[in-house]
Amino acid sequence: MDGVLKYMSEILPSLLQGTKLTLGLFAMTLLLSLPLGALVSLGLRSRFKPLRWILKFYVWLMRGTPLLLQLIFIFYGLPVLHIYFERFSAAAFAFVLNYAAYFAEIFRGGFQSVDTGQYEAARILRLNYGQTIRKIVLPQVTKIVLPSVGNEVINLVKDSSLVYVIGLGDLLRAGNVAMVRDVTLVPLLMVGAIYLILTALFTYLLRKVEQHYSYYQ
Repeated sequence: MDGVLKYMSEILPSLLQGTKLTLGLFAMTLLLSLPLGALVSLGLRSRFKPLRWILKFYVWLMRGTPLLLQLIFIFYGLPVLHIYFERFSAAAFAFVLNYAAYFAEIFRGGFQSVDTGQYEAARILRLNYGQTIRKIVLPQVTKIVLPSVGNEVINLVKDSSLVYVIGLGDLLRAGNVAMVRDVTLVPLLMVGAIYLILTALFTYLLRKVEQHYSYYQ
């Protein structure tokens, strides 16, 4: 038992280093894809048909193809067109585009759930479109979409392991390297434990956010 604990303490720094990259990708994806998804959802409601068609095609493409395929295409396929990304930039670009499409559909459903009377009341109060969205609609939409957004956030934590395919030293890659080198399943068990801790932490934080918006009920 002492030998196992000693081994775990030896590989823990490399796993934590991989966790750092995983959390960095997670934070960047969430920070960029949420507002982008909200903007795309507004564009899907636009009266300008060409814009709607383009955005519908983008959402269909991102949701209809695997994230792994998108990641491989951006990092390995785009160089054929002389478009190059560093590994982390390629991963962030693929994740942001993919998750923004999912968030766009979630927000679109949220916007459709807001009663049209809210918009009419805003016009009576002489609020312009931007003020109506920001002050009246978005707080209600946020409350509506929080559970669905929360599910995607948890999926994002786990999907981050896909960057292993382009050679990024994330948590899963660090665990796999240790497993192959030392011929033991202990690193993968530790990786699973870290992922469980991360998902439990983010689930707790999301519950707190939902409670904060409970006053809209």
